Amino acid sequence: MGSGGREHALAWKLAQSPLLDSLHAIPGNPGIAEHAHCHEVALTDHDAVIALCRAHAIGFVVVGPEAPLVDGLSDSLRAAGLAVFGPSRAAAQLEGSKGFTKDLCAREGIPTAGYVRVTDLATARTALARDFARPVVIKADGLAAGKGVTIAMSDAEAEAAIAAIFEKPGGEAVIEEFLDGEEASFFVITDGANFVAFGSAQDHKRVGDGDTGPNTGGMGAYSPAPVLTPELEAEAIETIIRPTIDGMAKAGTPYSGVLYAGLMLTRTGPKLIEYNARFGDPECQVLMMRLEDDLLDLMRATEAGELAGRAAPRFGARTALTVVMAANGYPGTPETGGAIGGIGAAEATGAKVFQAGTRRSDGGIVAAGGRVLAVTATGASVTEAQAGAYRAVDRIDFPTGFCRRDIGWREVARERD
Repeated sequence: MGSGGREHALAWKLAQSPLLDSLHAIPGNPGIAEHAHCHEVALTDHDAVIALCRAHAIGFVVVGPEAPLVDGLSDSLRAAGLAVFGPSRAAAQLEGSKGFTKDLCAREGIPTAGYVRVTDLATARTALARDFARPVVIKADGLAAGKGVTIAMSDAEAEAAIAAIFEKPGGEAVIEEFLDGEEASFFVITDGANFVAFGSAQDHKRVGDGDTGPNTGGMGAYSPAPVLTPELEAEAIETIIRPTIDGMAKAGTPYSGVLYAGLMLTRTGPKLIEYNARFGDPECQVLMMRLEDDLLDLMRATEAGELAGRAAPRFGARTALTVVMAANGYPGTPETGGAIGGIGAAEATGAKVFQAGTRRSDGGIVAAGGRVLAVTATGASVTEAQAGAYRAVDRIDFPTGFCRRDIGWREVARERD
């Protein structure tokens, strides 16, 4: 289920499973169509999705994006007797409501930034003036496609961010203290009681080189993230991951699927920034490039509640790095319809090009969204993987697109030193 670069990476990896009979995608994209039969059905139409699954004798469903999970698609599918990889609507609140997650952290003693939840503009302004220094982090409570977070450096920026959230009725926000440190993404697969680690990555949220400009859904990533050392990973598991899984089960909303923790590595240890209820995009692309085990087998064991005693999946030793090519205008209104060429030439370098916002037009591929391609390569180091990814990027002809030219820059600098 889904049509982005994350779903292309999942389809590519699922297609490699010896357990697979046939693969279908709703709605898919031209890249996914290389591995799956694609169907134009709205993910919001649960009855139509169920009818299509029954028509094609689907035995297992993987829900890729967050919006269908928060909308309860996995619940509808399970009620219809289908096996699903993905959390329930109640469990997906870990991503669907930042306030829900912060309250869970408070209950379970999970280290995170100090915060307040606000439901009106006047209370938000009072909290900003009285309780928080600058910079301050302001988050819309619900889903925002990775673009609902403002790090306000000044009173004026804070006022603009909070006013934007409450300009429509029903707005809610979380105001947080700013955490100083380096971010890392950590993934686990859990069946609601047991879990296995599923690797780390570092994303690049800002649109411009040097981490400048507005936040996006992600302009590139690499995996593994050396900054998340084995010691820090073990600490995150004990202080953040395990209490979350136990707390969700205790609350009667057990979480099953992939749990994606955005961590801030502070001087006092890892702290939770936020949870996502699905694979990251573009983190999924680099994780799938490194995964050596059967993804479908792992997902089926997760849905069946059979992770107890299972070893963590194997990942290759090589680093994977992906560069997102976006349409001009992103993260604002993207310029769609631009022709894209050279994907084959890029993949001839040894890279893999995962398609996201694309569609087929007159036999060719054109841009149909903001983030369009995720050009992914591997190497013995971040420096080598970066060189391979940009070598492939330079083979792609996408005149109405752009990309950052510094994905992996922090780790490249550390490797150089």
